[in-house]
Amino acid sequence: MKCGIAAITGRPNVGKSSLINALLKTHAVISSPKPQTTRNLIRCIYNDDNAQIIFTDTPGFLNPDDKDKLNTFLKDEILNALDECDLVLWLIDSGVRKLTPEDYQTAELIKSYPVILAANKCDKYNSDYALSLYEKICPCVAKISVSARNKTGLDELIKLITKYLPEGEPVYDPEILMDTTEKFMAGEIIREKVLLFLRDEVPHCVAIEIDEYKSPEEYPDRKKLYIRASLITETEGQKKILIGSGGSMIKKIGASARQAIEQATGLPVYLDLWAKVIPGWRKNNLALKRLGYS
Repeated sequence: MKCGIAAITGRPNVGKSSLINALLKTHAVISSPKPQTTRNLIRCIYNDDNAQIIFTDTPGFLNPDDKDKLNTFLKDEILNALDECDLVLWLIDSGVRKLTPEDYQTAELIKSYPVILAANKCDKYNSDYALSLYEKICPCVAKISVSARNKTGLDELIKLITKYLPEGEPVYDPEILMDTTEKFMAGEIIREKVLLFLRDEVPHCVAIEIDEYKSPEEYPDRKKLYIRASLITETEGQKKILIGSGGSMIKKIGASARQAIEQATGLPVYLDLWAKVIPGWRKNNLALKRLGYS
């Protein structure tokens, strides 16, 4: 039996979260076409007869010179994932034709680990050039072409990861899919809908704070899961966009999030959303700590 941690790293928007969902065959972590969807380090557990693989979904690697305190937290999350992993799955885009400074920085960080180089989106591009490009800056134990969207190469990828994991008994009960709470995932689902419905930079200025989370399991007198959440923006202008004309946008976000949370929990949900402003929260250490980014 094999058991170990595989940290997935790579550029923003390369498909790390989508790959985890495809491997686990469920919508375990939020995904979006927009970069920087993942903020917190999330552990997702894959089980089969031969192995338990603990995937850590990390934020996309950022410019190391960025002064934004939220970005500093995201970079720390990447380092934390590398610190505890047994191997690194470096996910790249099959269509890449040029390396960036962040690619070289990533190669330097992961060079002491066994690295599996996986080229995603092979359904759209021939991945040979991209794989050869990255091999030049980072020696790897294996390379593979995959498609999270079309499920291409995923069985072979699991076999490769299993091969390079240490022997050991499972750490998690096979029934556990994620090492996190339902309350946290409710906040992530709400943020996923913000990313889905809002354009430009506004979604990246939004944080979700769960103010109340009351489940029928904890409160038998309740028939519905009650969630009250604050959607935090940095400016009044962003708040107006988030609310929309006559409250249309926040209602749209709420309706879609409620359905997704009901599907995830199996419970009827009453979702109460409020828009609030914390000026410059991404650069405020106290605000970041309050919102879970510390």
